[in-house]
Amino acid sequence: MWNEQTIRQMLNRVAQGQQSIDDAMASLRSLPYEDAGDFAKLDHHRSLRQGFPEVVFCSGKTVPQVAEIVSRLARHHPRALGTRASVEQFDAAKKLVPDLQYNELARAIWLDREPQRQRKPGIALIAAGTSDLPVAEECALTLDLMGHAAQRIYDVGVAGLHRLLTHVPAIQAATVVIVVAGMEGALPSVIGGLVAVPVIAVPTSVGYGASFGGLAALLGMLNSCAPGIAVVNIDNGYGAAHLAARINDKTACPNSHAS
Repeated sequence: MWNEQTIRQMLNRVAQGQQSIDDAMASLRSLPYEDAGDFAKLDHHRSLRQGFPEVVFCSGKTVPQVAEIVSRLARHHPRALGTRASVEQFDAAKKLVPDLQYNELARAIWLDREPQRQRKPGIALIAAGTSDLPVAEECALTLDLMGHAAQRIYDVGVAGLHRLLTHVPAIQAATVVIVVAGMEGALPSVIGGLVAVPVIAVPTSVGYGASFGGLAALLGMLNSCAPGIAVVNIDNGYGAAHLAARINDKTACPNSHAS
């Protein structure tokens, strides 16, 4: 994986005569990106800039394209993630990367060659209903690969708000809270009135016709009267996870109840 530590180690080997300049140059040729032909340019430099490798949005890509992109990323990084992936895309990629895995609920291809690394607690992940779980689990998987442990609190929407009450102490102990909800998208406003930490609201496309594929939830969250709420795009569990991870990385959370 290209990060500051590995580059420093390589430069030290060159300085000590343990590695030739030509070998080092060959290793660095994939920076800042690798040209995969006429369909992709892989940003291997992203882990140096942002702390996590490039993530593949698989929807809209062909099966061979996804397989090739994922396999190239897996050559350089111990972790990889492909969101909105089909089983067919996973099957093709796994032929090239045997240790690749698939999360059916999250609809995600993923790779983790450092499974024993420590995860940082502090993030509460709340989903209003069971139908919101694909987006919530995309979020949870992304957090895990980024080194964060999400405390899942599921099926606690406003239609039965009493289900939420027993979890309030754990939610208030979090460093950052992610709230995933469809329908009218009211749950983030409720959570926002209970906590003193950032709340990331994720509208989902769950709902009947007048929800307009998540637009009603999105507008409801954007118009929340509760302060401290940031809203990501419809069904964007991945984006919410990235934002939460950055907040949690910069914040100590000694009272976290994350599992």
